[in-house]
Amino acid sequence: MWQEKDNQLTRDFQFADFSEAFAFMTRVALIAEKMNHHPWWSNVYNQVTIKLSTHDAGNTVTDKDRKLAAEIDTLVK
Repeated sequence: MWQEKDNQLTRDFQFADFSEAFAFMTRVALIAEKMNHHPWWSNVYNQVTIKLSTHDAGNTVTDKDRKLAAEIDTLVK
């Protein structure tokens, strides 16, 4: 579940292994590139953390972030 905190939408994801996590990140990267809206993220083994905010809006959460979050949600069950 996404949480809005400190002017960011944040969500942690956990996968079976590194390959699954990396495949997820690849799919997110393709969506983000199409939207021209790129996340801050980190990955350690099977865990991915994504933080979304809009730089052009003073690093606050905007509709761009909410739309990207919704698209990311379609990739996980």
